[in-house]
Amino acid sequence: MPVTVGSYGQSQPSCFDRVKMGFMMGFAVGMAAGALFGTFSCVRIGMRGRELMGGVGKTMMQSGGTFGTFMAIGMGIRC
Repeated sequence: MPVTVGSYGQSQPSCFDRVKMGFMMGFAVGMAAGALFGTFSCVRIGMRGRELMGGVGKTMMQSGGTFGTFMAIGMGIRC
């Protein structure tokens, strides 16, 4: 459903704004998934303490970046 223009001069977000929002949403979802899967895989192989935090953080950043990139591409296609 298209966004209507309000009586106060509000306009639709630009294509770049939509791509940014898609990346941020995808990054947030990817971080959450990375936290779950990263914690499980790091604990399974026996990591503890600082090593565990580093491994989970790395997994969260990788999955967030990957999913955010794909969401940004999807939003760019929709523009």
